[in-house]
Amino acid sequence: MQIEEISKIKDHIDLAEFIQKFRQELIDNPAGWQNADLPAFLEAMSAWVEDFEGYCLNTGEPMPTAEAWQVVAKILYASKIYE
Repeated sequence: MQIEEISKIKDHIDLAEFIQKFRQELIDNPAGWQNADLPAFLEAMSAWVEDFEGYCLNTGEPMPTAEAWQVVAKILYASKIYE
């Protein structure tokens, strides 16, 4: 999986497919992941989100809206219970 695939995501179906590929990559090559267990992954995610403003400043991308952040939070929250 390449980071360029992110720019191809246009809707929730594309995102779901991206997540499935992401998951399969972990299954197929856990050694290729620096944060291969859930606690480490969530810790890295939290740290990266904290630094996201710097990423936006460095890349010229706009900061996401509050609604966008809330969608991410809803996805994470629901994923702990959704079957």
